[in-house]
Amino acid sequence: MSTAFTPRAIDPDTLKQLRDTDDAGRPCVSYTDPEGGDPLRCCLRPVREGERVALVSYAPLRRWAAETGAEPGAYDEQGPVFIHADPCEGPEPAGTRDEYPFVRAGALRTFRRYSAEGRIVGGRLLEIPEDTTAGFDAAFAEAFAEPEVALVHVRAVEYGCFHFEVRRPE
Repeated sequence: MSTAFTPRAIDPDTLKQLRDTDDAGRPCVSYTDPEGGDPLRCCLRPVREGERVALVSYAPLRRWAAETGAEPGAYDEQGPVFIHADPCEGPEPAGTRDEYPFVRAGALRTFRRYSAEGRIVGGRLLEIPEDTTAGFDAAFAEAFAEPEVALVHVRAVEYGCFHFEVRRPE
């Protein structure tokens, strides 16, 4: 079984920029993680003990808007994400993933829905069920049933951290 929708990691060209200067204008500072476990947005897996990583500020909607010509206005936000300090292999190929990244039954996620203009057009709170893949698939299907939804950002409720985005299937 694979996921019905494709979670997108941060684009390699964006990662290259973030490894120099993040979206808040700060220089990237890397470190070796002694414990691991934090969610990497470059390859959509947890940090492994002893990996070199960086915590950078990332503005996912701003980056998407620059690609598409959207104008998110006040909905543009930035926040901290973990990335590898050096280029990595990226996420598993689309269609091979058995579950969505960073899922833990009982955890809370918000699914923020955005229009092609970059405006929030709704959202959904999900308490991740035991069947994590089915729960995420249903939440994305619900979001994309609304014709104006162009993309969905998945965020952790506890810290508001951006986890990944899913774009409307073509």
